[in-house]
Amino acid sequence: MRCSRGLKICCGVAAIILIIFIVVLVVLFFTVFKPKDPDINLQSVKLEHFSLEVFPALALNVSLGTVVTVDNPNHGSFTYQNSTAYIYYRGNLVAEAPLHEDTIPARKDHNISTTVTIFVDAEKFQDLPNDNERGVVEFTSTTTLVGKVKVLLDLFKIKATSYSICHLSLFVRDQSINSTCNSEIKF
Repeated sequence: MRCSRGLKICCGVAAIILIIFIVVLVVLFFTVFKPKDPDINLQSVKLEHFSLEVFPALALNVSLGTVVTVDNPNHGSFTYQNSTAYIYYRGNLVAEAPLHEDTIPARKDHNISTTVTIFVDAEKFQDLPNDNERGVVEFTSTTTLVGKVKVLLDLFKIKATSYSICHLSLFVRDQSINSTCNSEIKF
C-alpha cells in the first residue's frame, strides 16, 4: 500500500510539473516568441550597367546594384531558399532580382545584396515621360521567401513564408529613392 501511495504522489507531482511547463511554454510562445513581421529598408542603389538601343525598336537594359537591410525582431533566425524579387511599373513586370539562399539571424539587422535587371520596352513605359515631368516614378516590388524559422538554439524548426510588398518612389530631380515596405510572415 505504501509503495502504491508513493507512486501516486510521484506521478501527481510529475503531472503538475509537466502541466506548469506546458503552460509556461504556451505563455512564452504567445508573448516573447510571438512572430513579428520584419522591417525592410532599401539602403543603396548603384548603376552597374546601362545600354540603350534605338533601332529597330526602343529598348533599354539597366542593371542596378541594391542593398536591402532586413531587421529581424524575432527570437528565431530565418533561413530562406533561393528566390526572386519582382518589380512592377504600373502593373507591368519590368525587373527581376535574384535572392540567393541565406540566413537572417535572430534579433539582428542583415544586409541582402542583389542586382536588379530592368528590361524596358516602349509599351510598358508609355507613361514614363509624364512621370518624369511630375518628378516621381513609382514602382512596386514583391518578394516571397520560403524557408524555416529556427527557435530556441535550433531546437524547433518551423516552416515559414515571408511576403513583402514595397512601394518605391524614384525622385528624378534629386535622384533619390524612397521605399515603404509591408512584410508578413505566415507559418
